[in-house]
Amino acid sequence: MNYKMIEELSLNNWPSLSTLLYDGWILRFSNGYTKRSNSIQPILYSTCELIQKIEACEKIYSANNLRTIFKITPFVKPDNLDDILKGMAYSLIDITSVQIMNLKDMKEPTVHSVNLDEDITIEWLDHFCRLNHVEEQNKHTMKQMLSNIVTQKCFISLYHEENVIACGLGVVEREYIGIYDIVTDIKFRNQGIAEQLLLNLLKWGKEIGAKYSYLAVLLNNKPALKLYSKIGYSEIYKYWYRVKE
Repeated sequence: MNYKMIEELSLNNWPSLSTLLYDGWILRFSNGYTKRSNSIQPILYSTCELIQKIEACEKIYSANNLRTIFKITPFVKPDNLDDILKGMAYSLIDITSVQIMNLKDMKEPTVHSVNLDEDITIEWLDHFCRLNHVEEQNKHTMKQMLSNIVTQKCFISLYHEENVIACGLGVVEREYIGIYDIVTDIKFRNQGIAEQLLLNLLKWGKEIGAKYSYLAVLLNNKPALKLYSKIGYSEIYKYWYRVKE
């Protein structure tokens, strides 16, 4: 399969508030909320002199009161960009595993106390921010970002005795459901809650035409890696960020 397509889906389905195309690189800006939406995606052509181009990008991010962050995937252009950034004292952070699975043989959920919304609601946003400790100053930015998703989406909440104890987001495009920001109340972790939330989300995606799923998980998140392996996900490539401190 074309793994680069997963990067395209990720760009579409975790959008930024604004983007700037610079000689084939995609510069994303979202008030500093999440590295994914405030970083440079160098996955297209590059024709300018490289060091000058990097320095120009640094000035643009600095002017927007943001650190300069590059997302480094196997598809970066030029191919030696990671080595160049390392030589310019960019730090490497957040090594991440991109994983996919075929939904053909997925398990059925056994817990069905979930609520599914096709558009973001204040209730879902409040619960997500509470469970994921999102700062109040980032709440409005997050709402704007997620409202900008133009493909089919599902904001899921899982309940326990009328209380929301887990949240997540699924987005379907081109027969893939992307899984984003699965979070469980700390008091209910290691009880299978995240698995049930995820299975309900995958079921929704499958019912509207998804055949596969993808997600990204930090390599230091051992519990999540174990969960995703159990469900059926497997790694296809890694990415990381290079950050100018």
